[in-house]
Amino acid sequence: MDAQSRGRADEIDPADQWVLNPRTGHYELRLADSAAQHRPGVTTPRRPASTRTAPSPAVPKPRRGDGPPGARRGGRSRKGGGGSGGGGDRRKKALVVTGGTLAFLLVAGAVGGYLYYDHLNGNLNVTDIAGAGTGGFKKDQAINILVIGTDKRSGAGNEGYGDAESVGHADTTILFHIAKDRSNATALSIPRDLITDIPNCPTKQPDGSTKEIKGSKGTRFNNSLGQEGRDAGCTMRTVKGITGIEIDNFMMVDFNAVKNLSTAVGGVPVCLDKAVDDKDSKLKLPAGESRVAGEQALAFVRTRHAFGNESDLDRIRTQQQFLGSMMREMKSKETLTSPQKFFSLAEAATKSLTVDQGLGSIDKLTKLAGELKDINLKNITFTTLPVLDNPAEPANRKATVVVNQALADPLLQMVRGDVSLTEVEKKEQAAKEAADADAKSKQDALLQGTRAPAADVRVDVYNGGGPKGSASTTLNWLQNTKGVPKSGNRGNAPAQVGATQLEYAPNQADQARALAEMLGLPATAMKMGTADAGAKTPMKLTLGPDFKAAGAPLSPPPPQALPEDVQQAQADKAVCAK
Repeated sequence: MDAQSRGRADEIDPADQWVLNPRTGHYELRLADSAAQHRPGVTTPRRPASTRTAPSPAVPKPRRGDGPPGARRGGRSRKGGGGSGGGGDRRKKALVVTGGTLAFLLVAGAVGGYLYYDHLNGNLNVTDIAGAGTGGFKKDQAINILVIGTDKRSGAGNEGYGDAESVGHADTTILFHIAKDRSNATALSIPRDLITDIPNCPTKQPDGSTKEIKGSKGTRFNNSLGQEGRDAGCTMRTVKGITGIEIDNFMMVDFNAVKNLSTAVGGVPVCLDKAVDDKDSKLKLPAGESRVAGEQALAFVRTRHAFGNESDLDRIRTQQQFLGSMMREMKSKETLTSPQKFFSLAEAATKSLTVDQGLGSIDKLTKLAGELKDINLKNITFTTLPVLDNPAEPANRKATVVVNQALADPLLQMVRGDVSLTEVEKKEQAAKEAADADAKSKQDALLQGTRAPAADVRVDVYNGGGPKGSASTTLNWLQNTKGVPKSGNRGNAPAQVGATQLEYAPNQADQARALAEMLGLPATAMKMGTADAGAKTPMKLTLGPDFKAAGAPLSPPPPQALPEDVQQAQADKAVCAK
């Protein structure tokens, strides 16, 4: 990856354009087209005059003998005023040297920061996922990031783990859902041995062409990556099929990410209920608390024989405990105030990271971090997609699992409905429910009135989270089946909504009642404004994720609490592995 091709060479502050002229020994102001760093083999195109950075009006044009901006200029020594030996000249030279040194450090620091930023960009691996996902996360909407840990044995030091030639699988997969209001997040683990259907997957090839890789029915979920040439975009499509949740972006890491990040942060605290000496993973730790890094950290998250009943589900719980501990360590004062740890983490993270084009730069990753920075760890919940032993396998060799729909459905409804799983958020949710109940009683009263003829109903239809093409199919249904000619399709809404809603003015109440009856909208979907609308102003119908098809009943609202049997853990709590 080349920063010059992305235009970052032009993002240089005018204050950083004071450079030392070796011929004159003085600092001079260089404009943007000459200030970009030259690197062997890289040609920086000259920018058009109309786009070059002009000198700041607050910075005077330098004259011969001047130092950089802000440096004090020494005056010439008057006859007899400077004493013998030209002390005034010496003072002038001292001031020029001091100012020049400070300016040099400032310029070098700015250039060094730019080069480091460019270096981190170069560390990233970027995959074109051929249209999988939404195209990227957006502000003011819930965010869904798929985090994939692959078991590919690439990278120095990983040759001894066996299966060295493997292209890798989706070994550890977590759907990270960040709430629309950024108050909470849910990390949903997908078991690698889950039996599911992998869809046909368009996949970008090295020559730039796109190849559709045939799907597989009734196969392990971890085959959605690497096998038969599948990429992370195929894992995204598979997770959407399992959960009904559209993925915005993906991040993929390998073995080195665990080793390098745990080392960079100074080790990750873990707790064991009993001493462990696992010959397969090489994990050897005493009971109680330990701090693991590097190979030991990797062994801790890879072991399948040290904890629980030695299943992948128990390994998932151990990995969640490790991730929660790493989060706590990264947000600790010791890490946040240590420049050495910060740069080590940045280096380790970017070297081990593969992302889609929507996250393919440090700038984009920084924007994502900005969306996450205020979430308290106590409001981050780890959970696992509920599963059952595969009934198609003999009782004595259970190796795979299937979705437990009775437990998975309410969990997935809560994630899709942006409902927090944390106790802290549940208290706030209870207050919101009370307010909603009051609003519902008022809306119910509004529905007890006259209804306008269908021909008089004016409405614009938006898709704010319903199935693809919902606005178009609803418009056709309204016009051709229900006789509502004054309806229009406005495509995608500016922002997604949690549930279908109809916005209308007080003087449009009779139209709203008529449309609500046609669509089967509940009172809670009715949003009346405070001011009357113009005679030809349409109402606004925004279709949400509860919308299935025109004329079909809306999905019920998501539950506000999980069944007791659904596994969950909070990121702020340390738990000992058993």
